[in-house]
Amino acid sequence: MLAGGLHYFRVHPGLWRDRMRRLADLGLNTVDTYVAWNFHQPREDAPPRFDGWRDVERFIRMAGEEGLDVVVRPGPYICAEWSNGGLPSWLTARDVALRSSDPAFTAAVGRWFDELIPRIAALQAAEGGPVVAVQVENEFGSYGDDQGYLRWNREALTSRGITELLFTADGPTDLMQDGGTLPGTLAAVTLGSKPDAARRLLAARRPDEPFVVAEFWNGWFDHWGERHHVRGADSAARVIEGIVADGGSVSLYMAHGGTNFGLWAGANEEDGRLQPTVTSYDSDAPVAEDGTLTPKFFALREALGARGPLRVPERMPTLPPARVPLTHRADLLAGLVAVPAPTSTGPRPASFERLGLDAGMVLHTAHPRIPAGEHRLVLTDVRDRALIFCDGTFLGEAGPDRREFPVRGTGAVVRLEVLVESLGRVNYGPGLGRHKGLIGPVLVDRRMVQGWDSTPIALQEWTEAETARALAAGPPATRSGFAVATVRAGTPADTFLALPGSGRGLVWVNGFLLGRYWEVGPQVTLYCPAPLLRAGENTVTVLELERLGMVLELRDHAELGPVEEYVEEFG
Repeated sequence: MLAGGLHYFRVHPGLWRDRMRRLADLGLNTVDTYVAWNFHQPREDAPPRFDGWRDVERFIRMAGEEGLDVVVRPGPYICAEWSNGGLPSWLTARDVALRSSDPAFTAAVGRWFDELIPRIAALQAAEGGPVVAVQVENEFGSYGDDQGYLRWNREALTSRGITELLFTADGPTDLMQDGGTLPGTLAAVTLGSKPDAARRLLAARRPDEPFVVAEFWNGWFDHWGERHHVRGADSAARVIEGIVADGGSVSLYMAHGGTNFGLWAGANEEDGRLQPTVTSYDSDAPVAEDGTLTPKFFALREALGARGPLRVPERMPTLPPARVPLTHRADLLAGLVAVPAPTSTGPRPASFERLGLDAGMVLHTAHPRIPAGEHRLVLTDVRDRALIFCDGTFLGEAGPDRREFPVRGTGAVVRLEVLVESLGRVNYGPGLGRHKGLIGPVLVDRRMVQGWDSTPIALQEWTEAETARALAAGPPATRSGFAVATVRAGTPADTFLALPGSGRGLVWVNGFLLGRYWEVGPQVTLYCPAPLLRAGENTVTVLELERLGMVLELRDHAELGPVEEYVEEFG
């Protein structure tokens, strides 16, 4: 098995076939994809969807049409630097032991698998389809040791029709293999280096099983505020050669990373600090975010022994570079409240979870009386950032390094507004499922502020009509808020959007939420694939949270920031 990671939820459906052909040209014979539960069922009160971008069956059939086998990794937990590790926030909002044999968790997963797994089973090789293997859970040995849950997960697959090869995948250490493997199920490893050591470990533990690397990290993802991670082509090729020696099987993670469109990017935590993942999931993969065949592509192609001619161009067409004026239309709060949303009222701020909000923002409003003189306004626990306004005046931004703000009172009642933004749900480790919003109380000195209106702002669900409504809420009087630019295209082609002079915010193209930008980098440009554009005029809407620049730039190549060599190792 020479496989490559390619996630249907990170690639526009209009480009699925092109990217599959690029994997085949790389010398791979198998597509490896996760299934993101929260992408299919963001709300519990609506059945999961399997149409359009969520048509995983079409994706699998298409791979078969291109002569590729398919490995499916249904989770339900997938990590993947994807929001909440693929688990729906309506589930993690509950008091449930995640990824365990807790009946409250397995019952919900069972209902999801009732919908998903028969669809996968019907596309197995035994049924004439391309699915040749299915993963049991995902790197469970990095999380816990509930063997009953792993056995339940395996039974949940087989009882719903999975008959092809089942496997687990964990890091190449005794700790992880102890926690994540099952007797009678193939044990695979995930690694970025030292394949010989992993081979010896598995041979000692599973002498009769083939050597399978379910994820070889030939690149790595990026967090906001860090450098763009890269890995040398020669370094990656050497590890590939070591894996496939003596018939070893491998899956490149990622062969083509794609994009964390919308607000689907996840986050990590280190020492209690959130590390949000950038919009790009380029991952320094051999097939770049926009499909470009990189030097790593050709180095790995040689290591994999591919010799035939390329069927795809080395690069997709792009729009010519251009500078388009940004027109500021509406202030931040005015634009946000112009889009109707139900408001919840209570003595404390409502969390994202209480509001049924997966991603986006919440506007909290209270009316405390502040005595005359100088006082302290304290946000005891905000996840992840908050903009604070008092009687319409901006007081500052709360984040991990600032929770306290001076406020001058006159003895009168004030209008206190706190706009809280989620920067991405944790996708790995014990912080999985952590809640979002104003979690702790807001204080004036030692006194709690009580009596809050909380309004969810579901930016990921906004339509083109709703972005237009926000733009119409002007005129602006501040430097933040909503702006618009018009991009003209003859024949639609890929482009890369940059916002020099702007600080932090979101970009929509023709009503589609492309993703987040942030001047802290490393990512500079947002990839806009050709299928999102139309011939003629295209509307780009910008929501800027800090300070709006004057221009939108169209560039003809990705700019992912200053680089740092990174190789993930165990032990």
